[in-house]
Formats: sequence, C-alpha cells, structure tokens
Amino acid sequence: MIEVRNIAKGFGKVQAVKDISLSAQDGRITALLGPNGAGKSTTLRILSTMIAPDSGTAVIDGVDVVADPMSVRKSIGVLPHNSGLYGRLTGIENITYFGKLQGLEPSQLAERVESLTEQLKMGDFADRRTAGFSQGQKIKVALARALVHNPRHVILDEPTNGLDVMATRALREIIDNLKESGKCILFSSHIMQEVDALCDDVVVIGDGEIRFNGTISQLREHAGTENLEDAFVQLAGAGEDGE
Repeated sequence: MIEVRNIAKGFGKVQAVKDISLSAQDGRITALLGPNGAGKSTTLRILSTMIAPDSGTAVIDGVDVVADPMSVRKSIGVLPHNSGLYGRLTGIENITYFGKLQGLEPSQLAERVESLTEQLKMGDFADRRTAGFSQGQKIKVALARALVHNPRHVILDEPTNGLDVMATRALREIIDNLKESGKCILFSSHIMQEVDALCDDVVVIGDGEIRFNGTISQLREHAGTENLEDAFVQLAGAGEDGE
C-alpha cells in the first residue's frame, strides 16, 4: 500500500505540489491524472525517492520514503517517463545490471531475466544494444528492469507514451496481470480510454492540489457525466506546461 501524507514541494518560486494526500491499495490500479504542470510527475518522483518533499512524507508498506529511502527502493519498481536505458548495453545487460543493484543472487537473477524476457516478448531484440531501439522496445526493457526484483509496488509515469496500438495493448495486459498478482500499481496517464479500461481508482490533481480521490464510478457521479474525459476536464481545470 502507498500512502502520501500532506506532501509539498517547490522549485524556486514554483510550488509544484501543495499539501497532497492520497493512497493506492494493493491489488488495485490507481491512476494519477492532471493537466501538464499539475504536479503528477513531482509526486511520482517523491514516491520513487528521487527527490525529497519540502514537507510531509509518504509511506510504502509502512516504510517512510524520507526516513528510509533505501528500504523503499527494494519494494518499488519504477518506470520513468524517460526510459533512461544505457545505450551501449544490451537489453539483457540493462535488466541484469539493475537486478545486481537490487542484490539478487546470480541464479535468481538469471531466472528473473529469462522469465521477463519471455513474458514481455523481447526474444528478438534482448541481446542487442538498446541504442536505436524503437520506443516500444525501450519501454519493454525499462519495464523488465523495473520488475526484475519482483517489487510489490509498481510506479509508472505515462507508460504508453509513444507506443503503437499493438504495443499499448500488450502493455495494458501486463499491467492488468500485475494487478491480478496482488501488486499495488500507481501510474499517470493522459489517455482517458486507458484509464477507463484499466483503473479501479482515480486521483485527479490540479494546480498541485487534490481535486478528486475515489473510484471511476464515483468520479463520474461526482462530475455528473458518464464521459470520463469531460469529468476529468471539469475537475482538473486548465493547467500550464511543465511539471
């Protein structure tokens, strides 16, 4: 379970996040929605222990992300907006490197790499250097890297951005399977169809503040419309570029 407790974060004169609290449950998929500049990526970076909040905190499986970030990193798998692969390494080498950072034993690591390569259908390109990979291939390797240590919590920042239809469908199936295995999944997206098809719960952020936190059906009821995009626009309001 992920719990965010009154976090705030500013960058110079810009207050990216203002007193945000939310939760994401195990065995459920929670979408973090908001216009550009709403504070989504900042929130995800705090949860990923990449940056620290100015105030407040977050707790993942009872571990405070500020007080004990190293322990938190063992229980989370993160797919950033930019895949951040090492271009001179092959797909398998990228995944293996992160498995070693997580302290996996050689035999366990080899088993996980083989399993993920098969599950994500990477056999045709896993042994190639990642420089020059298509966006879909990069996402698959980055996702395998995030899952190599079998984390209980998965954080995805716009995972289908730039993917074609087939790659998007495959990724949605993977995310759904992670949910069925009992994992806690939190991801951001701008695609309402994707949110409607996948998610159990929705958190809407606007101007660094929570505008809604509940289920998909509650969101429609709260906004008074069956159209999820209309509901989102009504609640989130206009935002500015940048996060």
